[in-house]
Amino acid sequence: MKLRRKGPLFLAPSPYRRRRLRDAVRILPVVALFLMILPILWSPAGQGDRRLSGDVIYFFLIWLLLILAAAALARGLMRPPRPGEEDED
Repeated sequence: MKLRRKGPLFLAPSPYRRRRLRDAVRILPVVALFLMILPILWSPAGQGDRRLSGDVIYFFLIWLLLILAAAALARGLMRPPRPGEEDED
């Protein structure tokens, strides 16, 4: 019994990059959640006298970096695919 393949074994570089960009967009919320929860893991157990100013600065820096990353990924996905290099999902 011989199995037939639908398409080529390897993708052209352009559809491959678009698929990786879509994968990065899908994983960005998971990375964002981890980065936002990270300061909770830094806190020492049983001590209530912790300064939160560093956590607030960290939170807003991460927020800014996530916005920039999402904008860069969206910009890459907005480019139309080249003629003849459509990728099937």
